[in-house]
Amino acid sequence: MNDANFGILIVDDEPNIRSGLEKGLTKEADFIAQAGDADEALEMFRKKPYQLVIADVRLPSAMNGLELLERLLRSRPQTSVIVITAHGTVETAVEAMKLGAFDFVTKPLDLELIRQQVRKAREHHRLQAEVHELRTRLADVGEVTGIIGNSPTMMNLLREVRQVARTDATVMICGESGTGKELIARALHDLSDRSENTFVPVNLGALPETLLESELFGHEKGSFTGASRQKPGCFERAAGGSLFLDEITEIPAKCQIDLLRVLETQQFTRIGGEEVMQVDVRLISATNKLAAEEVEEGVFREDLYYRLNVVPINLPPLRQRREDIPMLIEHFLSRFCQKHNRPPKKLSADALQQLVAARWPGNVRQLRNVVERLVVTGYSDTIHADDIPAELNPTTAGADSAPPCTLADAVEVAEKATIQTALAACGYHREKTAKMLGVSVRTLHYKMNRYGLY
Repeated sequence: MNDANFGILIVDDEPNIRSGLEKGLTKEADFIAQAGDADEALEMFRKKPYQLVIADVRLPSAMNGLELLERLLRSRPQTSVIVITAHGTVETAVEAMKLGAFDFVTKPLDLELIRQQVRKAREHHRLQAEVHELRTRLADVGEVTGIIGNSPTMMNLLREVRQVARTDATVMICGESGTGKELIARALHDLSDRSENTFVPVNLGALPETLLESELFGHEKGSFTGASRQKPGCFERAAGGSLFLDEITEIPAKCQIDLLRVLETQQFTRIGGEEVMQVDVRLISATNKLAAEEVEEGVFREDLYYRLNVVPINLPPLRQRREDIPMLIEHFLSRFCQKHNRPPKKLSADALQQLVAARWPGNVRQLRNVVERLVVTGYSDTIHADDIPAELNPTTAGADSAPPCTLADAVEVAEKATIQTALAACGYHREKTAKMLGVSVRTLHYKMNRYGLY
């Protein structure tokens, strides 16, 4: 594995030390640069990625080496930082390591010791790159961790995920509850150049409005009642990585404005704070609602929608990829037999047929729960049709009183057919079709994406 492009930035106010380190480390790096203070170092760091920074604790600028360490790792957490100090107290070393330093050395400098630390940092960087490359290779052959399915629908979806993951584009994932939106978000992160940094998921629908702003942007000690300590928000915790905002359409109007400002300026401040903090986060959002309709109804800001929906990814419900159900069942059977210490189980042909034919309004999450129930409650090593929960059998329970599909299913079937008819009548001219249907072009585009009408 080639670990080229390993760069070192040396930050010290003494030119002799900088020059001596650069000369002594020439063979350990592909390129080396020098900075005389923290401000110069930050400016150089913004313009060019350095895999290792060697910084003195005491610097002539207002910012010392530990503060520089914190700023560097907030911007790019994958960077290794070695701290140099002439005041080799235990407290300084502990503080540096708590802030994320790779290691520390004391003056007078032992060049051979520093070389050893640099080699360790380079090896660490090489291993990080190797893990990322292996993940990418697995994705190229269709193996995306946690996502099960080989239907044409899923193959096309995973191809799109692999393509988008290698960019920093903002993504909005749309799909019904239980389709696996967080799995797709994690795959986008794992296959990206940010994979070695943090993936932070946030369920906006589960947070009360009073806590949402603090959860996203953090707060300073004493900024409100109960704020007994400083707390970093999700944007800080996801620095250099990916922030996944689930149920994005549930975010209240005030927070929509704040989120839009962050997306536009790449900056924010903690509640009660004054420091303007820079953001380096890949934002992924998800919703189980029609976001375009939420915009039309005035519930969701149009400008924020455009910022978030740069790349839309639409997850199909399980009923639209039934050929994946046997593979999913096999995966869940193996997983839950092991989890609950049960002997291996299999499905009879009639049981499998019944599960494949079920409606699955709860999608993959519902299928997973049903398989776990069958593993836990079944006495035999073979699961038969009689073991399947009655609500999943359209030929028995409720057959006389319940329709063969949910109202939502019926609406989708009718909607898709209506759009297809209108498109054909208008020669696939979208503006004319939208006018005929009485919807906006944006809503038509979303629904065509959802139903694959291209």
